[in-house]
Amino acid sequence: MKKTCYADIPPYVTRDGSVIRELMHPSRHALLGSRQQSLAEATVAPGDTTVLHRHRQSEELYYIIVGRGLMTLGEETFEVMEGDTICIPAGTAHCIHNGSDRALKLLCCCSPAYMHDDTELL
Repeated sequence: MKKTCYADIPPYVTRDGSVIRELMHPSRHALLGSRQQSLAEATVAPGDTTVLHRHRQSEELYYIIVGRGLMTLGEETFEVMEGDTICIPAGTAHCIHNGSDRALKLLCCCSPAYMHDDTELL
């Protein structure tokens, strides 16, 4: 079977300050077929903002599952909410702010797969 179980995936804090669950990542799930990309669920607590950062190699897609926030992408800042998808090209500075009173949750797909060493804090 080529699946993971959410309850078996421990959360951790990434370099940008968000709480992440790696739903699928080559470093842990190569036997399931994951080779080139990763998929994670990120949670940003109410009032928190992730650290402005960029990824030198990975492009990312954010899909907002729950909540709303302000996304900074390069020189732009704009509102994001449930159902929105944001493309973050490699090398583009970005962060997200949760100004609401409930957790902001998003799916984050990275290609190539997320690596701490590819994250540059700004």
